Amino acid sequence: MEQQVDVAIIGAGSAGLYAYAQVKRKTDSFVLIDGGELGTTCSRVGCMPSKALIQVAEDFHRRTIFAREGIEGGDGLSVNGPDVMEHVQDLRDIFVDKVLSTTTDDMGEEFIPEYARFIEPGLLQVGERRIRAKRIVIATGSTPVVPAPWKAFGDRVLTTDEIFELEDLPRSLAVIGLGVIGLELGQAFHRLGVEVTGIDQLEIIGNLDDPEVNKTAIQVIGKEMPIWLGQPASIEEADDGLLRVSAGDKSVEVEKVLVCIGRRPNLDSIGIENAGITLDERGLPRYNRETMQIEDKPLFIAGDVDGERPVLHEAADEGRIAGINAAADTPIAFRRKTPLYITFSDPNIAMIGKRWSELDPERTLVTSVPLGMLGRALIMGRNKGVIRLYADKETGVFLGASMVAPHAEHLAHLLNWCQEQGLTVLQMVRMPFYHPVLEEAIQPGLRHLVAEGSFGPEGLPPDMEPL
Repeated sequence: MEQQVDVAIIGAGSAGLYAYAQVKRKTDSFVLIDGGELGTTCSRVGCMPSKALIQVAEDFHRRTIFAREGIEGGDGLSVNGPDVMEHVQDLRDIFVDKVLSTTTDDMGEEFIPEYARFIEPGLLQVGERRIRAKRIVIATGSTPVVPAPWKAFGDRVLTTDEIFELEDLPRSLAVIGLGVIGLELGQAFHRLGVEVTGIDQLEIIGNLDDPEVNKTAIQVIGKEMPIWLGQPASIEEADDGLLRVSAGDKSVEVEKVLVCIGRRPNLDSIGIENAGITLDERGLPRYNRETMQIEDKPLFIAGDVDGERPVLHEAADEGRIAGINAAADTPIAFRRKTPLYITFSDPNIAMIGKRWSELDPERTLVTSVPLGMLGRALIMGRNKGVIRLYADKETGVFLGASMVAPHAEHLAHLLNWCQEQGLTVLQMVRMPFYHPVLEEAIQPGLRHLVAEGSFGPEGLPPDMEPL
């Protein structure tokens, strides 16, 4: 016997829950399906537990400048590994409980805690029942990638699915993959006293493609812990239960390995080949990112499963768009927000708007602002990094930025909002800048762009606007 509904949502992660919130406003005929662990990737194994660990690591690391500030006794501080991990897990559980208490805990029969699989277009096998849906939202998320040979090493090879379950800090750790997750967690564990080696087969860290910012980030973070770049990693058994991790002519023996080499969309397990759509060379469906509709089918996709922008606010937007359109007679196209990416390393790494690789060198003005003598950063003992700003050479419209800087999470938001409004660098430089604050760092860069493009009034300071 088939159950018929207007909308079926597969996946109760962030994107699925945001889709559910929109669908339930329009119809009572829907189901939300998820047979996996609930609570969203962000709260369980992503954004939130990682930031909890990073905060503890930053607090402990601050002791390294106590002596020069005249604060004595910093050398006597120590880390209790089990207590650190218990603290992280307690906070993680709070965040997960908050998600569950406001979503699936309050749902009735419309929530089905089973796995779904396409039998044919529009028809799902869900546990022992079949559900035929007029429209379906696919929000099944993604799974960390671990090469098959590495799985033979058991619980000594970890991903973010397991790292936050540790009862104690490992003595030594190799982090393979220095994108956002690997860089954040690698530095955090290092600051807590773990012997960490970071490895990436690429020559970049934190997904940076601006060469100057990438070079600075490697220099700054590389002074804290070993970073090996440009060679793929291999793992083999060593003595005393350790693992030997090698890259090129370098090798290290470690207790644990954290693998952060990417995530794969969770599509194979739902029988996507039976959904009546064509998959591209990556095994992903073709969809409209303004409507989230797959081809012209009554199918919508949202969140990490589409592999485009794997960050929570994008998953939220995609879920909303997919949910609205799955409950509508005619799909609505929505303008997508300015890209914003933040790596919570120290210094933060941030990218706003157009990436360096997307810029047209012939039509772009670029300026660099080093942070060595920025007053507030110098006082904080965090005057390391660089900010790069990009503007259109003809119009002066702000195009984007890349930076490695203290508290770049805040600078990035300000710049992101400027680009969302389509501001020019002249309009931006005429905004007030308080002193002394970190935001002052962007002021000289904006002045340089205005002067280079001759966007301001001749003979007058660019940040002064004549009445």
